[in-house]
Amino acid sequence: MTVRLTVAQALVRFLSVQYSERDGERQKLFAGCFGIFGHGNVAGLGQALLQSELDDPTALPYILARNEQAMVHTAAAFARTRDRLQTYACTASIGPGSTNMITGAALATVNRLPVLLLPSDVFATRVATPVLQELESFAAGDVSVNDAFRPVSKYFDRVWRPEQLPSALLNAMRVLTDPVETGAVTLALPQDVQAEAYDWPEELFAERTWYVARPLPEASIVDKAVELLKASERPLIVAGGGVAYSRAQDALREFAEATGIPVAESQAGKGSLRYDHPQSVGAVGSTGTTAANALARDADLVIGIGTRYGDFTTASRTAFQNPDVKFVNINVARFDGGKHAGLPLVADAREALVSLRSAIGDWSVRGTYTASASELAKKWDEVVDNAYNPPAEVTGKLAEGLLTQGEVLGAVNELSAPSDVVVCAAGSMPGDLHKLWRTRDPKGYHVEYGYSCMGYEIAGGLGVRLGAPDRDVFVLVGDGSYLMMSSELATAVQEDLKIIVVLVQNHGFASIGALSESLGSQRFGTAYRKRTGDGRLDGDHLPVDLAANVRSFGVEVLEVSSRAELEKAIHTAKAATGPIAIHVSTDPLIGAPGSDSWWDVPVSQVSELRSTQAAAAEYEESKKIQRPLLAPVRRES
Repeated sequence: MTVRLTVAQALVRFLSVQYSERDGERQKLFAGCFGIFGHGNVAGLGQALLQSELDDPTALPYILARNEQAMVHTAAAFARTRDRLQTYACTASIGPGSTNMITGAALATVNRLPVLLLPSDVFATRVATPVLQELESFAAGDVSVNDAFRPVSKYFDRVWRPEQLPSALLNAMRVLTDPVETGAVTLALPQDVQAEAYDWPEELFAERTWYVARPLPEASIVDKAVELLKASERPLIVAGGGVAYSRAQDALREFAEATGIPVAESQAGKGSLRYDHPQSVGAVGSTGTTAANALARDADLVIGIGTRYGDFTTASRTAFQNPDVKFVNINVARFDGGKHAGLPLVADAREALVSLRSAIGDWSVRGTYTASASELAKKWDEVVDNAYNPPAEVTGKLAEGLLTQGEVLGAVNELSAPSDVVVCAAGSMPGDLHKLWRTRDPKGYHVEYGYSCMGYEIAGGLGVRLGAPDRDVFVLVGDGSYLMMSSELATAVQEDLKIIVVLVQNHGFASIGALSESLGSQRFGTAYRKRTGDGRLDGDHLPVDLAANVRSFGVEVLEVSSRAELEKAIHTAKAATGPIAIHVSTDPLIGAPGSDSWWDVPVSQVSELRSTQAAAAEYEESKKIQRPLLAPVRRES
């Protein structure tokens, strides 16, 4: 039996009956579809989504977005919140509407988050070529702007004919539900093909369940890992995002408690243990705690769990200084398992930890090592206290109405509920949050730092709220990111999605300003100032009223200029039922406490500026301790 539908109608019906299942828990794979319509999709997918909504509004709910990049961010944030077991589809019109999604696709793929992108494309028949917004290639007739999605997609296909749709869809689902291969999946849809009718086999629209497996570790590799553990004296666990996606937090806690091994966390892995757990030493790497970095420096064995060892995690390969350091890499992806010449324990994180716990017996690290790690963590906790409640010698330097960024983070952290979620992505706050935020719930920390995409925050906050409707979501965003992409506040009002936006005004790109200064570039081009008569951007601050801008979306704004007002505003925001914002100004020149770490950003080797010359000399000194981490290096006798 067949059913006659357009390609777009068939696609929508197919997506509405796809499910994922893991550990016996089954859920719809697609919670809905974000979109912005234009001449490439309004008569195809637009008509199909309308028809679907009129038939059953719950089948594949449509959400109107305001920015194509932002809607992909929202879908990615939702997928992360749902541990990659659910996602959204995103549709955009031909040309700029579609290419606007490319940055979102890159973010999803870098962070290995499943999103389905449905960019509209040129006419397959080419009868009207060149159509509006079509790129004409002099070298190939089948190239369109959508080919730019290829390098940032885990799977790409273009459906030139209706007959190609079933295989394209099945391949797309395979990748979206694969813990190793997942990321952005792009199915480019020529606009004439979207509206073309075809007789489809009815079985294409039967409910289909995609099973998300938990790969088991190989016993012989577990035995080798145990040998390395028992031979170590100063092991350190680095917990990454794989701990969260595997829901391995309990298994990690039990393993750490049994062995006494301290646990450090990457950005994606933050929250793997509560901040006050005896084995927790906090963030590691360039934005890490002094506790975790001190332990990393001397560690003779690093057990990486679900981490891809980004340069911030390894402090650009300067974090692990023991010449005999070895690595055991627990990862579902063999690609990551083999990094740093480590022992690849390729498996689901939870299953690997359970196997290691069973195989290691009653072995544990020496009590003196555990006590030393605890003392380091305690000292860092005192540093956090001072950042949250800075002493008078710091606050006395502040201009009237300004707070430190540490105060803002501290107030939000202390007055939010343990189950509330903090969302951030770019600027100086992600680094400060990594080292200072006291995470009390495995899902309480959502910082996108794989791509660190400015503009992610508000859109990402919507995705978190959609994925966790019972939690309050605090979106921490600086003025730089806000000005790049604030449009999804309209979507928050449209869908009545409560997010609490803490908008921090510091008149520029504070993070890059500090980095610029450290590299000898004197914060050039990072402050929001007027151009003066001599042609320089060093005049007064721009008179941009961000609070008024937020109000223009129909969002209530609470403007604060003191710590007491900020705390009152947080209480008010917690009691609100819809989207609300808190506007606060901070001093960009007062940074967070240091992490005794480094990040590799090259400095100009030749310069007339003394500041750059000094930074270059310091850079060359730092490069001397950078290591390839290819294999253990024996000490010379």
